[in-house]
Amino acid sequence: MSLGLHYKNQEQIFREIETDTPYLEYPLFQNTGIVRHGFSTRLGGVSEGCYSSLNLSFTRGDREEAVRENFRRMGNALGVRCEDMVFTQQTHTTNVRVVTDQDRGMGIVRPRSYADVDGLVTNVPGICLVTFFADCVPLYFLDPVKKVIGLSHSGWRGTVGKIGRRTVELMQEQYGCSPADILAAVGPSICQDCYEVSEDVIVQFREHFAEKDWPELFYKKENGKYQLDLWKANELVFLEAGIHKEHIAVTNLCTHCNSDILYSHRTTGDKRGNLCAFLALKEEA
Repeated sequence: MSLGLHYKNQEQIFREIETDTPYLEYPLFQNTGIVRHGFSTRLGGVSEGCYSSLNLSFTRGDREEAVRENFRRMGNALGVRCEDMVFTQQTHTTNVRVVTDQDRGMGIVRPRSYADVDGLVTNVPGICLVTFFADCVPLYFLDPVKKVIGLSHSGWRGTVGKIGRRTVELMQEQYGCSPADILAAVGPSICQDCYEVSEDVIVQFREHFAEKDWPELFYKKENGKYQLDLWKANELVFLEAGIHKEHIAVTNLCTHCNSDILYSHRTTGDKRGNLCAFLALKEEA
């Protein structure tokens, strides 16, 4: 574990890729041989101060030229071009957008033509989907049969709204994917031990998740607040969508527990950068 990350258990959900701009990848996805993908860390960039060092957000107050250099470095590490990246425009919705060849570069080399999009799907080789995080949950999807990918941002609102299921449904509707073929992963994000929420949040989880699952999802503390498990919740959403359990990788890496290496909103509030999830079909796939 050369990056110095603290894992919640020793299960090998990730490979740590040591480059000048290090990142994490899933063996579940990499072993298919048809995608380039990764999850960024704070390491290997040029940003300074509270953005140090690999900030991947243009909207948090960092210097634009620093963020562009950070994306260039991350792209080089992954083997993707910045002009092939397509960004979400996240507002905690369950909106998922179909990405076409005409969308290349949206968010990084030209303005987005859409808003309120927290998930992306595509079957176009070479396009790299990009989503943004600092405690919320990255959701990765790959159908190696139809060669379709998806990437979604799932905070507690997206999890209650089951954006993971919506992503699978759009892959089915648009490309004829079968949930039984889809590989899915829950990415680095805040763990249950670190994620305290109020009862109004739990009320919504009670409404949208089966009562038999509540003991695994949350528990009440003496202060009247709850500890919520977004990792388990999104795993249940995957299963509900028809994805097979053996095709699911659930993170064991908490952003808050590793805030020296991963940005965490719970740790530093707005004085931070953003991490990114990246996913692209190889052009030769």
